[in-house]
Amino acid sequence: MILEIITPEAIILSTEVNQVAVPGITGNFQMLENHAPVVSLLKEGNVRFAGENIVLDDAYKSKFTQEGKDYIFAIDGGTIEMNNNKVILLAD
Repeated sequence: MILEIITPEAIILSTEVNQVAVPGITGNFQMLENHAPVVSLLKEGNVRFAGENIVLDDAYKSKFTQEGKDYIFAIDGGTIEMNNNKVILLAD
């Protein structure tokens, strides 16, 4: 599935991933390929994602940390939509 992370400044990530875990306002949840459509508000926390061939733009690499195979992106909140194997995260 495709993950796009969009901030007020730019689209900082658009890559193929296997899973995405986010801090929803009612608790953390994870999305895998073919997940049911979902729209949710996000609270402050970490977005974790993993995949086989993660491609980070050199201009934004410093915004991500890595733990093993997982990449982590800290957010102050935002909104997420999952539909047709595409996850769009609008981060504050």
